[in-house]
Amino acid sequence: MLPTESKKALSFKRCIEDGDLVIVYERHDVMKPVKVSKDGVLQNRFGFYKHSDWIGKPLGTKVFSNKGKFVYLLAPTPELWTLVLSHRTQILYIADISFVVMYLEVVPGCVVLESGTGSGSLSTSLARAVAPTGHVYSFDFHEQRAVSAREDFEKTGISSLVTVEVRDIQGEGFPEKLSGLADAVFLDLPQPWLAVPSAAKMLKQDGVLCSFSPCIEQVQRTCEVLRSDFIEIRTFEVLLRTYEVKEVKEVKMDTSSMVDESHEDDNGGMRPCKRKHRSNEDDTVSRDNSSSNATSVVMARPCSEARGHTGYLTFARLQCLA
Repeated sequence: MLPTESKKALSFKRCIEDGDLVIVYERHDVMKPVKVSKDGVLQNRFGFYKHSDWIGKPLGTKVFSNKGKFVYLLAPTPELWTLVLSHRTQILYIADISFVVMYLEVVPGCVVLESGTGSGSLSTSLARAVAPTGHVYSFDFHEQRAVSAREDFEKTGISSLVTVEVRDIQGEGFPEKLSGLADAVFLDLPQPWLAVPSAAKMLKQDGVLCSFSPCIEQVQRTCEVLRSDFIEIRTFEVLLRTYEVKEVKEVKMDTSSMVDESHEDDNGGMRPCKRKHRSNEDDTVSRDNSSSNATSVVMARPCSEARGHTGYLTFARLQCLA
């Protein structure tokens, strides 16, 4: 069973308590993690907020500053944590993470091996997917990154679900103690092909491996090695196109000033309609009425700044031995 604090953090359906981590949401691109303390105060451009006013309120509450401005107090879900965590390395974002969790077939109770840990973005989502009885073993060759990741997992309440170790997986491989225990393996390494033979030993029969690489040359070398022990080798590039929804004003054309002056010409044809000549007074009246003719319309259009290529995701299934 999970410790009490992990159960609380993973439920996200409770009231805020002293010592909790919350995500303070100002707008979709302005969020920050804050640890609640009964004597704490948050200050931003909207004024100041006393933490004591937050305690006892449910997650998702709108709270007001001394100036009457508000922010939302949200649960530190893996999706939000990905947006606010410290970037010690380049991280995976929601589009890639959701794809990885699905194609690795991660469900509660699974054992997942990950290398490297990096900023812990994927680790957090994997921990939620395997909870409450599974476990994530994450490895990074950089000691300080591993220490920082452990601290973050403590903050978000998933430390009982994630074990972080310092180890060079490319050079040493995964620990022998985990041989045959992993349901899935995820590799985010400069030379993932070096770790593939060790990953094969760690996987259970029919287990799945995923390798994330930014360059197609890395994918090619990895696939060459995967063919020895793996089947169903597939590579994907996940491209996300985000739309922004805005309310805009639409002005209706005033056709009252248009008169039909068309008539038959000498050849029996029709002359085109002409616009009635208006005086300056007519123009003034038309401009004054334009605002009354405007209506609000909600429009969706692609964001001008869209995140393009992040990397290639290569999946493979361990070949079952007869």
